[in-house]
Amino acid sequence: MKEKKVNYVDNKKFYETIVEHRRRVEESAQKGLEPPRLPEYIGECIWKIANKLSNKPCFINYSYRDEMISDGIENCIMYFKDFDPNKTQNPFAYFTQIIYYAFLRRINKEEKNRYIIYKNFQETIINNGYNAYLTDTEDNHIVPTHMYDNINSFMGRFEEKEELKKQKRKEQKLGLTKFYEEDKDEQRSAVSG
Repeated sequence: MKEKKVNYVDNKKFYETIVEHRRRVEESAQKGLEPPRLPEYIGECIWKIANKLSNKPCFINYSYRDEMISDGIENCIMYFKDFDPNKTQNPFAYFTQIIYYAFLRRINKEEKNRYIIYKNFQETIINNGYNAYLTDTEDNHIVPTHMYDNINSFMGRFEEKEELKKQKRKEQKLGLTKFYEEDKDEQRSAVSG
């Protein structure tokens, strides 16, 4: 007989703890008291979800994994009140989604910072002719040439991605403008007709 797999977060107990906490929050609000702290069990569950998700292959190799985990936990606490036990009984999925998107936002933020550093490096050192900083006293390159290639390819990918985002926003804006113009035309014809 196969043993039942034990999950690292007991979703049923997690849900029950959230429901109990929300009940205590409502009671304290009715009495005019300050809301109680989140129970330690809820914090532990959120921490476990964030840590386990950070070990997925798509997130494990980032040097700023600790920041990703912190962002995920912070976002869970910020949006904790938005979890509605009447709509769903699956807090594990709700908080996993919050953490997942917090990770993606951190990755985008770090890539943007890296792009700024590389762009600054390119502008100040390479384009302004300060190549002496890149060689030692015997004219050997301090930074290997493949590193320049990596920097340039990263910058190209980043700029391409940003340009695609800009195009999408522009298309959405044009689509909304077109929609509003059509709506105005329909209203005019209804009024004049």
